Amino acid sequence: MTFRESTIKYVKDILRARTIHEVIAKELQEAHLRKLEAETAAEYAYAAIQYNEERISRLENRLSKHTKEGDYT
Repeated sequence: MTFRESTIKYVKDILRARTIHEVIAKELQEAHLRKLEAETAAEYAYAAIQYNEERISRLENRLSKHTKEGDYT
């Protein structure tokens, strides 16, 4: 197949109407990708929540150990 023939075939394939099976398969693939992205974002958000909860606990604990005359007022 020549470059010209393969280019024409490629352009025709882009412009042709898709079958219902192709449309559904593409949407399903996109749905899986979006779900994966959402799971990644949820994991990141959960890690940020845990980090800040531990940070708050550590800071409150440290603050409670100091008196009004101490370093932290």
